[in-house]
Amino acid sequence: MADLKLTDISEKMRDIDFAVLSTRTEGGAIAGRPMSNNRDVEFDGDSYFFTCDDTRTVRDIGRDPSVGLTYQAKSGVLGMKPFFITVEGRAELIKDKGRFAEHWAKDLDAWFKEGIDTPGLTLIKVVAERLHYWDGFDEGEIALSQKVEA
Repeated sequence: MADLKLTDISEKMRDIDFAVLSTRTEGGAIAGRPMSNNRDVEFDGDSYFFTCDDTRTVRDIGRDPSVGLTYQAKSGVLGMKPFFITVEGRAELIKDKGRFAEHWAKDLDAWFKEGIDTPGLTLIKVVAERLHYWDGFDEGEIALSQKVEA
């Protein structure tokens, strides 16, 4: 069993651009969709994603803020071994332009033509409640009490 800390996970996540965000639909099914974190990965247990307020994602979170995130990175010798991370968390829907600006990346202009002034723009913040990782044959879980490290 590996014994990684949140800072170790953050380092491994540094180059991951996409996660799969899973929500629970109105009918109870699980829906997953790829979301870019825009390389905003100084991971401290919180993840941020932009979307629009007319999406199924926002409707799902509005009904049930319990979500899952799945990440995959390379690890090990020459980066050949996959590294997987799953996060269970609670999503918040943010509509504040000041918060948008904190997490905005220029590449987002391709998706949201009016930048942080795009009508209906919504920032999804996922606060991790549980994190599980697999690194080859090693695996582990990080308790939330480790979220703040010295």
